Amino acid sequence: MSRPRVRVPRKIKKGDTVTIKTLIAHKMETGVRRNKKTGKLIPRKIINGFEAKIDGKTVFKASLHPAVSANPYISFAISPEKSGKIDFVWTEDGGKTFTKSAKFTVA
Repeated sequence: MSRPRVRVPRKIKKGDTVTIKTLIAHKMETGVRRNKKTGKLIPRKIINGFEAKIDGKTVFKASLHPAVSANPYISFAISPEKSGKIDFVWTEDGGKTFTKSAKFTVA
């Protein structure tokens, strides 16, 4: 089960740069391990993309690969000019997406 978590300051002082922190609980199965009972390869299933948008505009984007550890943690900095909502989207192999949103106020 994949559970996204984010940490976004609720209030941001105008002109300040803040760090956004994200983590998603995900096994990040690489496709090279074998099932101990059957000996068959466990299919690859990783989070391969991450995107953060403020009011629909992309502010951070990343491509992830099998070498990324389980439960990927991503942090990045933003300096928003106005209050808004930040949407986070993690994309898994096969196209499944996981989303989380947070609102913030710039004062």
